[in-house]
Amino acid sequence: MTRETAHTSPVKVNRRSFLARTLAGAVGVGGLAWAGGAARAAASQKKGFNPSELQAMEATAAAFMKQHEVPGLSVAMARKGRLVYAQGYGLADKAKDEKVTPDHLFRIASVTKPITSVAVFRLIEAGKLRLEDKVFGPGGVLGTAYGEPPYLPHVGELTLEHLLTHTAGGWANDGADPMFSHPQMDHRQLITWTLAHQPLNHAPGEQYAYSNFGYCLLGRVIEQISAKSYEQAVREQVLAPCGVTRMRLGGNTLAERADQEVVYYDQDGANPYGMKVRRMDSHGGWLATPTDLVRFLVHVDGFPTVPDLLKPMTIKTMTTPSSASSSYAKGWCVNREGNWWHNGSLPGTITIMVRTSGEFCWAGLTNTRNTKSSIGGDLDRLMWAMVGKIRQWPEMDTRG
Repeated sequence: MTRETAHTSPVKVNRRSFLARTLAGAVGVGGLAWAGGAARAAASQKKGFNPSELQAMEATAAAFMKQHEVPGLSVAMARKGRLVYAQGYGLADKAKDEKVTPDHLFRIASVTKPITSVAVFRLIEAGKLRLEDKVFGPGGVLGTAYGEPPYLPHVGELTLEHLLTHTAGGWANDGADPMFSHPQMDHRQLITWTLAHQPLNHAPGEQYAYSNFGYCLLGRVIEQISAKSYEQAVREQVLAPCGVTRMRLGGNTLAERADQEVVYYDQDGANPYGMKVRRMDSHGGWLATPTDLVRFLVHVDGFPTVPDLLKPMTIKTMTTPSSASSSYAKGWCVNREGNWWHNGSLPGTITIMVRTSGEFCWAGLTNTRNTKSSIGGDLDRLMWAMVGKIRQWPEMDTRG
């Protein structure tokens, strides 16, 4: 299978009682404390844990890796705006016996989508876009750059909100996903071909259908409005204000592996290096460490511990589900407990990023995938289980 899977449903565990227990007696910390490097932070943070609880947490990770034959795993956790844990497990490169550290980069797959969403909302707050803006046609954000009217039915009705909420009416993540076809085409060629040959199945706004192609279009919207490449615009408007400097778009081949990027191992026989990862830029193309993702999360989580990139009302709009899906907002999976998250899946990669209603933010990244197993849901359960092993969190300043 050479495409991303759709987002998973919320894990059904008793999270309210979990949060009540883990927060009992805790002291809030204002401000975000990060070490000079995530690996240095990992070493210093362990000093503040109860040794038996830390051992239980790490044993839980080891059991997950054994069950799913995961070569390498990396996780990071923040509580009340502060990085409290960052750790790598297993191997980044089996051939070289290279161990995973918190500084290793991983493909994050569809965890990219919340980042793209925040970039769009930054432009909305700057007065350069509106959710109701049309995408194609005269007066549309992208105008007639990708073919002229008459379009196939409903194309001219598409708005930014339809793309953000996966309610465009088609172009779903299925066997006909445009993003995994025509590998010889660049963005312009692929979009032009899709508009001309792949009709929408429904009127926009009526039905939810997870769409990588929709987020590819949002990347082009960001480029059009910012007059910069998607990568440069996101780095400047989203990542740099969060203090994230190492994230970059991934390469397609093993030869294009970035410095300190893991090697990917797919258990289904798919080739992790046979995809157009760079063409996935705005829907699934970023490389990151879990600490990078947590640093991003605490700047958009809506909590007062760290200044957010977006205004409170903007964050509320971004995380409110559409009428077509109670579990997906605008770039974020959501549930009634107030948790926001996104997962990702590509050949050789399973990932997740979570913001909880109890002021935890975390990310877990792996360098393998098995679509015939429960690894995706189990990675989500693993992160909740690891956090649940700790009754009292460290109260140290990781800058020390």
